[in-house]
Formats: sequence, C-alpha cells, structure tokens
Amino acid sequence: MDHQATVRDFVKMHGLGNDFVVFDARSHPLVLTPEQARFVADRHLGIGCDQIITILPSGKADAFMRIQNADGSEVSACGNATRCVASRLMSESGRDQVTIETAADLLRCELEAVQEELVSVDMGEPRLDWTQIPLARQTDTAAADYALGPLSAPGCVNVGNPHAVFFVEDADAVDLAGLGPRIETDPFFPEKVNVSIAQILSGDEIRLRVWERGVGITQACGTAACATAVAAMRRGLTGRAVMVRLDGGPLEISWGDDNRIIMRGPVATSFSGQVRL
Repeated sequence: MDHQATVRDFVKMHGLGNDFVVFDARSHPLVLTPEQARFVADRHLGIGCDQIITILPSGKADAFMRIQNADGSEVSACGNATRCVASRLMSESGRDQVTIETAADLLRCELEAVQEELVSVDMGEPRLDWTQIPLARQTDTAAADYALGPLSAPGCVNVGNPHAVFFVEDADAVDLAGLGPRIETDPFFPEKVNVSIAQILSGDEIRLRVWERGVGITQACGTAACATAVAAMRRGLTGRAVMVRLDGGPLEISWGDDNRIIMRGPVATSFSGQVRL
C-alpha cells in the first residue's frame, strides 16, 4: 500500500460463516491502521472478512486478541473469533484449554470435540444496566422504550459489545438490510449497536438474523447469539439453554446459575496465505 509495505502471513478462518483474517503478531509486532484493516476486509480488493484478528502477547493469558471490524473500527469482543483463535492456540500447544485476553474480559476456552472442531468459550457475565449497554436514557433493558418501523421493545444486552434484540413473529420477513444501519447509528445507542432479529421457535430454539455493528449483515455472530439467548431468557421465552440458529448454522448457548454465558460451536480454517500491507 506504500513503499514501506511488508508481507505478512495470515490464516483465513470462520465460525459458521462469520469469517476472519487472523494475523499472529506474538513474535513480529503488527498494528493495523483502520485503512489497512479496511483493505484486508475488502472482499474485492483484499482478502475479505467480517473481522480482522491480531494475536498479540499477553501477560495475563495465553494470548491477547485484538479485533477490528471490516470498517476498521476496533471492538472489545467477538465470540466466533475467540473460538477460532482458541482452536489455533490449542492446536499449537497440544492442550485442550486456553485463556484469551480481550479488551472486554479474560475468556476461558475449551476443545470439546476434535473431529468436529467444536470449541466452547466462557463469554463471562452479561451487562444489563442501561448505563452498561450503553443507552442514551434510562429504560428497562429487558424491553427497552425504543421503536423503529415495525420493530420495538428490544432486549438490550452488553456481551463485551452492545446488542439490541428484537423479537418478531417471522425473522426472515424483516427488512434487516434497510432497518439494520438505521438502528445501529440511532442516537439512542451512543456507541452504536448490533441489531438482532429473533424468532422463538420453541422453548429451546431461536432463529436469529444479525446486522453487526461496523460489518453489516453477517452469517453468524457469537456475541449476538449470546445476547439474544439472555434477552429471551430474561423474558421467560426460553429455558436457560438454547440452540440459536443463524444463517451460517447453529450455536449452543447456556446462561448458568453463576451468571456466566457459555457458547459452543464449530470452527474451520479456510486457507492461509500472505498479504502485502
């Protein structure tokens, strides 16, 4: 991209189609600018992904994970990316448990099935106060005083990043491409918001579509699945363990009596290569 450009190795991974370009910067430092992140994420000019992940050294855990969205912005949490990075760390170390530090929390991860590459991650405790989401004014976060078009009363949850979960009769009938960006940037959500459209299929199953902050419509979003499960459980719509069915496939989410959220699902490696930055 300039005369000082360098070539870096990367691995392309995904969790249910929620895809990432992963750089390992533990030995050779790398700090991607927003412009570089946008280039890498560009599906026509770059590699193409929802998020760019940089693995960094950590004094508290096995590694630190930096997360940048496709628009170059930095975020604190990404559940599917955490599982992908955990899979790589466990593979190189031969262990079946690792801890990953993010800007939001220390996340404990475990390999549950080698053949299927099933990885679970303890996503920590949900933040439910309106100041923690954050929202622009005080409201009941189980059913917030907010509406836009046909959507209203979202359950609002912070799982390392802010989510608004709208429960509807038919998730596929909602114009997510039209409503998603308007809700994401609404002043009611000072730090913007991830928009989830959820349909309760049964007491232990939810259909979910997601407009991800800084990304757009995504095949899967781990933190959105966690937030949606918590929002449904707070309203008594489901039990404390659910299967969340996203466009890319299912994630298992449980919210335990210890107030911690566990997410379980598959990871996959697409390819590896080099890119000039």
